[in-house]
Amino acid sequence: MPDPTPMVKCLVWDLDNTLWQGTLLEDATVELADAVREVVSTLDSRGILQSISSKNDHDLAMARLEQLGIAEYFVLPRISWGPKSEAVRAIADQLRFAHTAMAFIDDQPAERAEVSFHLPEVRCYSAEQVLSLVDLPEFSPATVTVDSRRRRQMYQASFQREAEQARFTGPDEEFLRSLNLEMRIGRAGDEELSRVEELTLRTSQMNATGVHYSDAALRGLLADPGHEVLVTTLSDRFGPHGAVGVLLLAVQPEVWHLKLLATSCRVVSFGAGAVLLNWLTDQASRAGAHLVADFRRTDRNRMMEVAYRFAGYTDQSCPCVAALPPAEAEDVQRLHLVPTARPAPTTMRLVAPDLAADHALARPGPVR
Repeated sequence: MPDPTPMVKCLVWDLDNTLWQGTLLEDATVELADAVREVVSTLDSRGILQSISSKNDHDLAMARLEQLGIAEYFVLPRISWGPKSEAVRAIADQLRFAHTAMAFIDDQPAERAEVSFHLPEVRCYSAEQVLSLVDLPEFSPATVTVDSRRRRQMYQASFQREAEQARFTGPDEEFLRSLNLEMRIGRAGDEELSRVEELTLRTSQMNATGVHYSDAALRGLLADPGHEVLVTTLSDRFGPHGAVGVLLLAVQPEVWHLKLLATSCRVVSFGAGAVLLNWLTDQASRAGAHLVADFRRTDRNRMMEVAYRFAGYTDQSCPCVAALPPAEAEDVQRLHLVPTARPAPTTMRLVAPDLAADHALARPGPVR
């Protein structure tokens, strides 16, 4: 079965005779066709970021984009006289996107060739293809979530946040407190399922197993009283970060089996993963249950293994591990933790369900 077409996460537009009709420095005016405006709006609504690489006068081009009412749609525009491949590379680097997730559209074959030569993984399109972009599979995600529709706004807020951090002169912990961060952990419902599935697809560095759970598989877990499907969101004074974590937990009387933990790389610097793990540890401690976490090493998720080890998970043998059903793959490790009470986070407000009350052991007493 062939691999699915990799999705485009960011489309970089040329301006003259591509986004708009005409040459800005030669024509009295340049016009934006309604059909092209619709393409820009549709891609944005699907969660595909858009940027600009144009050889033009920066101030004049930005002013025209403002006049046309579309400047807000473009993140990190690069308008200068340098090579377009350098601009596309810089945009990808700042977004932290692989080149396979980038696309470039230009009316000039020479410009497309220059980008293709230096960045062979970037997909290039001619201006004649503008109106057909929305019909191509690489621009057509199977599911569009709440977070997808506001992805541009979340990235724009992140740029403001990063600029504020660059100006901040105090300790990192004080900066985090200044953000008024709020994490919410909640049980997934129908609306959240697509966000959970998307997270399992999009996260790789902070995905404990690299396993993708389909909508059907997630619905099966939701219907099982022995499972918890939890989604984590984060917000601060600059705006929402959206869904940033998913946790799939099989709950038995004496052991909580963490089948999957995935968090967005965007929130690593805020300590979101550590807060999530500490909360789960505290809940399991209060419920009188051991924790067992599945971990499958990939070529990208070393950070997740470090997070588990730092949280106290070890390879220590325990009867609770042997009692679990076999792992779905031979290369899945079972990491074990005897949980202890953990303090509430000091850098953010946490709103979460009381799993301990729902799944506590019938007999009281500390975990042994």
